Amino acid sequence: MDYIVTEKNGSAIQRAIDTAAAAGGGRVVPEPGVYPSGTICLKSNVELHLSAGVVILGHPSADMYEDFIPAGLEKVAPENSRKCLIACDRCENISITGQGVIDGQGPEYYDKENFIFGRFWAKKDMPRPRLVQFYKCSNILLSGITLLNSPGWTCWLVDCEDIHVTAIRIIGDHRMINNDGIDFDSCRRVTVSDSFFETGDDSLVLRAIRKNDTEAAICEDVTVTNCVLNSACQGIRLGCPSDDTIRNCSFSRLNIKSKGVGILSQHPYHYLRSNCRGYMDISSLSFDNIVIESESSPIAIVCDPGITLRGIKNFQFSNIRINAKHPVTLEGNVSTILENIGFHQVSGVISRETPLVTKFVRDLELDHFKISAATGEPEVFARKKGSSWETE
Repeated sequence: MDYIVTEKNGSAIQRAIDTAAAAGGGRVVPEPGVYPSGTICLKSNVELHLSAGVVILGHPSADMYEDFIPAGLEKVAPENSRKCLIACDRCENISITGQGVIDGQGPEYYDKENFIFGRFWAKKDMPRPRLVQFYKCSNILLSGITLLNSPGWTCWLVDCEDIHVTAIRIIGDHRMINNDGIDFDSCRRVTVSDSFFETGDDSLVLRAIRKNDTEAAICEDVTVTNCVLNSACQGIRLGCPSDDTIRNCSFSRLNIKSKGVGILSQHPYHYLRSNCRGYMDISSLSFDNIVIESESSPIAIVCDPGITLRGIKNFQFSNIRINAKHPVTLEGNVSTILENIGFHQVSGVISRETPLVTKFVRDLELDHFKISAATGEPEVFARKKGSSWETE
């Protein structure tokens, strides 16, 4: 059953969702128009259908949003924010569909007169909301919609399963830092296809953030295909050193353009939790038929010295085409050796003198690895006298 919303505000949408849920489910359909809104809570068996011409417009003030703190997530607040525009806690069969727009008015949350790192607006001293945050939900569909200018991470899906994302657009100003596209945190059975990402921060992120010391956090069986990623940071980021487990994920038919690294699994001290020397176990990831244009490294798997992870292994890259300014980089350490890394049919140009950097790697396979790296500053010839007879 359709529940038509005519009153142009988020509270009216919420009332329709509540009515539909109480009746066992249904489709909430706002009429075309702009709906200023604070936090909206989705519920089981409800589809929020945003037809063309519908805009859910997030407030430009964080005070207009509720704190979303579901039981079990009390200790985790990325970017020190618990605010979000569309929230859902422990529900099933939830959908956001249509050709409409969810607009977070992200630039209003930044100091546009000042910059950090030379290219990002400075953050104002206030929590920045996410557009979508789901916790422990199942059977999720995001289809057709545009998610525009999220003030924080655009979508944070936590401990969710059976997720299908198709034909969406995520667009965020490149001058906004920390506006990731989608963060799949400890999610299972995920497909992402035919979608477009343009973000100031990482476009797609896989995480397995540990919420406590007793419950495992596992991100697995994620498939991403036929997408365009355009990022002012990383195209794809995979894990952080204190995360739990990421495994069995595949990425194919992607076009990645990034000012940072195209595909990055980085485990540095500045992402390490206190009282932790490392915990991440990341394995069995495949990347096939991908074009990467990067102002940094096209691919980097890096673990800082001294950090001890449970494993970084079984990464396979095939049919990769590269145009980047820095080399492909594989750097483990004596305590965390990268294992079974393969490159097959990889070609392109590195605009420096070094195509590949490796440290502490076991079972590295290069099969048709054809990279040109022959660019650098001319060196001044300066003859020096030597003691060898060759110089006489």
